[in-house]
Amino acid sequence: MMTVHEVSKISGVSIRALHHYDKIGLLPATEVTNVGYRLYDDTALERLQHILLFKELEFSLKEIKNILDSPDFDRSKALEQQIHLLELRKEHLQNLIDLAWGIKAIGVKKMSFEAFDTRKIDEYAEQAKASWGKTEAYKEFEQKSAGRSKEEQQTINIKMMEIFAEFGKIKNQSPESEAAVGLAKRLQDFITEHFYTCTDEILLCLGEMYAGDGDFTINIDKMGGEGTAEFADKAIKAYCGK
Repeated sequence: MMTVHEVSKISGVSIRALHHYDKIGLLPATEVTNVGYRLYDDTALERLQHILLFKELEFSLKEIKNILDSPDFDRSKALEQQIHLLELRKEHLQNLIDLAWGIKAIGVKKMSFEAFDTRKIDEYAEQAKASWGKTEAYKEFEQKSAGRSKEEQQTINIKMMEIFAEFGKIKNQSPESEAAVGLAKRLQDFITEHFYTCTDEILLCLGEMYAGDGDFTINIDKMGGEGTAEFADKAIKAYCGK
């Protein structure tokens, strides 16, 4: 058995995140001692590995929980996908290393950017995600996005990011202000209209993803300024009454 501190140390997942995973039933502690210490066995650690895999594929915590709790979940298939994705990333990093050494040795003789191309990684991640993503929300997204051109999708994405720009303009206000809560409602309605039915539960999961220090946080903060993603998450929690 490992304590939450030990699991955090070996996995890189913060103690706060592990407590949250336990609270929402995503990664329940195997045992809780009389004094309240959470303990995790090997089965729990294996589940944590799968959680981190699906986070790499940009699933929400709610989607990950539904997948892992499904009787159809195939652990072998998930591990095969994880291995392949890591191999693609290894290849990508090696290409970058070779390019850097080449530039150092002989300078820039050819303006090639092939080493920066991540399309193979992105495409595989999308395929893997699609293979697990047959939730009701995902099915609805497929229906609404069917037949949409790249230009139309890009316009929708831009309009969504404009909502985060609005969050950025008021991020110095209270996240419980009428303006902030109103933007959270506007975001929820926008997602429902263009992607899938965005319940309060889904919106809360999205908020956590927005503020989770990943690509979402980076892109949102680029749009609205540093702290916008965290502010949007707090406004969503206020809107949903959390």
